[in-house]
Amino acid sequence: MPIIDAAWRSWLTTNAGRGCSAQSMIDAMVEAGFDSAAADVAVQETLGAHGGVEASPARGPSGEYRYDRGPVAAGNRIRARDRDVTVLMRSERPQVILFGDVMSPGECAEMIERSRHRLRRSTTVHPETGREDVIQNRTSEGVWFQRGEDEFIKRLDDRIASLMNWPVENGEGLQILHYNVGGEYRPHFDYFPPDQAGSTVHTARGGQRVATLVVYLNDVPAGGETVFPEVGLSVGARQGCAVYFRYMNAMRQLDPLTLHGGAPVLAGDKWIMTKWVREQPYV
Repeated sequence: MPIIDAAWRSWLTTNAGRGCSAQSMIDAMVEAGFDSAAADVAVQETLGAHGGVEASPARGPSGEYRYDRGPVAAGNRIRARDRDVTVLMRSERPQVILFGDVMSPGECAEMIERSRHRLRRSTTVHPETGREDVIQNRTSEGVWFQRGEDEFIKRLDDRIASLMNWPVENGEGLQILHYNVGGEYRPHFDYFPPDQAGSTVHTARGGQRVATLVVYLNDVPAGGETVFPEVGLSVGARQGCAVYFRYMNAMRQLDPLTLHGGAPVLAGDKWIMTKWVREQPYV
């Protein structure tokens, strides 16, 4: 059984401050191998240190998050620039879409091979300084590709921009992540929390993040799902498929239900490709 070390204490404090519910944090800890009773005590102690009540979710400047119409096209099949993509599932609250056939097996294999020898330990944003820090909550290796850096990358950038129906220039570069057995990314938000000083460093370049697309580059034999603990949603990693989720609406509110994480890999390994898009051109 894992222990509640400094990294877990930091995770609890951060997520309590961000407004995660007690049950979602308990569920995430149980999934990571903690006893449910121990997880409950740790969560309640953390919430008690924050005033004894659950913090309010990050809902943006206009109160409770309002679900408006997202930019992704309707229908069960979408023409994404040079490829027909299948819609396998849609969720309205939060706005999550599961796509099939986003990339071919050959494209997935090429992206893995391009990345394999360039991997570095993944980082996360420090909430106060905005620095990129290595933490135990994120046990993966990664590499970034510059937007449109060659014809292959440009084709993928253009396809994804068409699929997400968002300007290609508003996208960050493609990030490739690799997880070995036991690798995970504990539940977090992809947007930059407005109440954290470090977020201003990142929003200065293109504004807030609006939505995410995660493409699975290989089949994972066991584990490695993308989980949304607030709504009990879990997406298995299947080669060429992708999960899209949108967390900022037209009123610039941020959706707390998009709390998500990468479950531990239980067998094999996991390769994913992530595209984050911003409000404005990302430079």
